[in-house]
This record gives sequence, C-alpha cells and structure tokens, in this order.
Amino acid sequence: MKRYLYFVLVVLLAACQQAKVPTDFTKSDQLPTIYPDYTDVTIPVNIAPLSFELQQPATQMVARYSFGDEEIVCGGEDLKACPDIDEWHQLIQKASDKAINVEVFAEQDGKWTLYKPFQIFVSPDSIDPYLSYRLISPSYVTYEELTINQRCLENYDESVIYDNMLCGDEVNGQCINCHNFQLQDPNRFQFHARQKNGGTVIAYDGEVKKVNMKNDSILSAGVYPTWHPWLKIIAYSTNKTMQSFHTRDINKIEVLDSESDLIVYDVDRDEVMNIENDPHEFEVFPFWAPDGKSLYYCSAHFVYSADTVNTAETIGRGMEIKYSIYRKSFDPETREFGPREMVFDAAALDKSATLPRISPDGRFLMFALGNWGCFHIWHRDADLWMIDLIALEKARNNEKLPEGSVVIQSLTELNSDNVESYHTWSSTGRWVVISSRRTDGVYTRPFIAHMDKDGHGTKPFELPCADPDFHRQFMKSYNIPEFMRGPVTLRPQQIAKVLKGEVPPVKYVQHLNK
Repeated sequence: MKRYLYFVLVVLLAACQQAKVPTDFTKSDQLPTIYPDYTDVTIPVNIAPLSFELQQPATQMVARYSFGDEEIVCGGEDLKACPDIDEWHQLIQKASDKAINVEVFAEQDGKWTLYKPFQIFVSPDSIDPYLSYRLISPSYVTYEELTINQRCLENYDESVIYDNMLCGDEVNGQCINCHNFQLQDPNRFQFHARQKNGGTVIAYDGEVKKVNMKNDSILSAGVYPTWHPWLKIIAYSTNKTMQSFHTRDINKIEVLDSESDLIVYDVDRDEVMNIENDPHEFEVFPFWAPDGKSLYYCSAHFVYSADTVNTAETIGRGMEIKYSIYRKSFDPETREFGPREMVFDAAALDKSATLPRISPDGRFLMFALGNWGCFHIWHRDADLWMIDLIALEKARNNEKLPEGSVVIQSLTELNSDNVESYHTWSSTGRWVVISSRRTDGVYTRPFIAHMDKDGHGTKPFELPCADPDFHRQFMKSYNIPEFMRGPVTLRPQQIAKVLKGEVPPVKYVQHLNK
C-alpha cells in the first residue's frame, strides 16, 4: 500500500504542477462541494497535506491554498487538488495559529467559476506523529484478512505492524484484536490473538513475549486492555462474547457479552488476578486515569431468569442491557484496589455508556453514549459525550461551579448523524481521533478534531490521503485508532515467530505483589 500511495502521489503532483489560476472568472456565493469535506476545519501544524476532490460537474479544477505571500496552486482534469508535501509543510508552518485561505476554480463549458473561498485553521498544537489501527473488512466471512497498521500523520507513509495471515493457513485461521500502548510508546504495546496460535503478545522495550492467559480462575483471556501509565501491569476485561446478525434492523450486526469480568495482569511476574467478577454485572472497557490512581470502566447489571448463563436470553433481552461508568481507586505502592463507585449512571437515563477515555490532564472523560449494549461501533444512535471530572467533584461536594461550567454534555461539534464510537486522546490532550461512519454509513474512518484546554472541540477532519478518493475505494474499516509517539520498529515476522511458540498458562493470584 505504501508503494501504491507513493505512485499515486507522484502522478497527482505532476498534474498539480501544471495548474494555473484563471484570470477570467465569475464568482459564486456557494461553497464548493468537495471530498473529503475540509471546509473550515482546524488542523495540526505538522499534518500531511489535505488533498481533496471537487464533487461538482466540471471539465477541470484549480485550487489555490494561500497565506500571505505563500501559495500552492494545483488541480487538473481529474478535479483533484494534491499539494506538494514540502510546499505544504512550509505553508502551514508560516500559517501557524492563523488560517490558510482556499480558493476553488472550476471550468464548465469553457467558463470558469470561483466558488466561495473557505479557510483551514492551523493550530500551533502539533499532533503525535503516528496513528495505528486495525484494518478489517465489514464482512465477517473475510475477517481473517486483517492487519494492524501504522500511518505517519506527517506524510502518507503506511506500514504493517502485524499481519493476521502470518499465523493462519487454509484450514485454521487467526483473529487479532485490541492493540494498546503504554502512554503512546511504540516500544510498549500489546494485542491479543485468538484461534490458531492464540495468545497475547506483549512488547516492552525491545523484548517480545507471548502470554497464555487461560486460567480456570478467570473467565477468558484478556480482551479489552489498558496499560497502567507507568507500572508494568495491564488491566483487561474478560468476556464471553457472541454476535447477532440482523435482517431488518438498520444496525446490521450486534456484539453482546453473556459474561464479563475485570482482571489485572503483571507483565514481569506473569501473574493475573480478578478485580471485579460479580456474576450479575457485565464489566467491560477498563481505562486507567493518567495519575495511575483510579481505574475507570463500564458495567451493566443483568440477572438471568434462571440464574444461569443463557446466550439466547442475552440476545433476546439485549436492549435491556445498559452500561454505566464506574471507577475503582488504586494504590500504586500497595497495588490494592478500592471498592467501585458510580461516576455516571447512564442506565438511570435509559442509556448505555461505553469506552471511557480520560484526557492526559485528568480533567475530561469522553465516552460513547447509545441506547443499549456495549458495541456502539454498530449503533447509529451512538454519539460522543464528555464529563468534566473537576466540575463533577465540585457538584458532588456542593461547591459552587465557575460560571459557564457544564458537568456533562454532548459533543455536538464532534458528532454526526451516523456512528461515533472508538475515540483516543493524543499525548498532549489537544487532539482526539474518533472512529466514524459519517461518510457512507458502512465503513469506519479516522476523523481528527482539536480540543482546547476547556474541552471545546472543532469540526473533525478525515485522515488525509495522497489520493483524496482513496477511502471511497478502500473496502476496509479502520478500527481502534491509537496515537503513537513514533513507529513500531518490530517486523511482523518477528511477532509471528513469537506467536507460534508455546508458553505455560499464567499464574492466578489473590493479590498483586509489590
């Protein structure tokens, strides 16, 4: 893919270099219709060029990006604007903390039209240089053909971290999921593999190992992970998961848990312990607070009619399952957890909250809110919401809130009419990346938005590509986008070799050792 994108870029840049700004044109008071929609977005000062394509009838198009006396002119008969990468970075560096002006000219029947110009605001806040994600087809028949990839956000370079097919064969396949990094460190990550050569891969500062987390004392191997900010421990939810396929509902696929618990794994000692395993609670999606002293997670109360697990009953009563957000205190010195406490009672509002993610400064908790269940990536009603944790504590202590404070609110500036689900904060807390189906309702794409210190967001922009039409031709979804402070340097074959090995099961303990 990297070679393909590079080839496309070279061809398009050659076309851009021949473009000239028309001198005879009429003006329109309408904005141009472009894809991706980059009108009036805010971008980081180190992002790759924002290429776009005109979506209106024309025989050719010219685009001019300008700031002061700097400008980039590109276009052609393919109706695509693809700025030279070096010229682009020079332009956005000069426009830092200000705005680039974008003019789009279109020729039709020998006459040129200048559409209403729009702006691209350039934030001086840089973004983490890399983004990782899982690429998977929306068809579950071809689920084995998936990879974990990494993309440089400063250009279009993309490479594979791990290829699911390296451990599979024609008879026995493998499925990989839920990669996660310790504080965006590409040298400290983990992901889980199921089926053939199954196990959890953990890489830490150059060392890679496979973990066999199967144990009679825990529900399953670790599924949804979260690294402690500095300790070599990882919290997981363990899940008995099922899938349901709808024929009439607009949400075509449903994923439900029939059981789920929370565990913590010690990387050095290869030990695991339960921290929440109430049979009447479905605990899922743990996430450490940045100070390492609290573990947030979601839980839904569910009691089977015969008090025994029945997956058919789970599916039949699926819309009753409503998750709320909880947290447990944690002492990094003693490694002991406190009792759970409610953070946000979504079930009381007849809603379901999932994926709590806390900003690096510890102030804001962003989460996905839908009508029911835990797999909001397939729920069109899912939106992003946010809690101001400082305002929440003041409200609980009956303290006066500063004027204009809002404890909880919908992030309307980030949401769309379609799915918003998985979301991750950048290392600085100034950017978030979200999985959204806003483009076509079928494929999830990464969208990036700026967040200021008070929790206000900007219009999200789609991950830039060398060919602006690439995503509409690329038949895979981007799942679990995670920021990284650099690239993973391990080769996929190194990881596959580790996965093919056999290792003993983890040791179950009642308490983590100091």
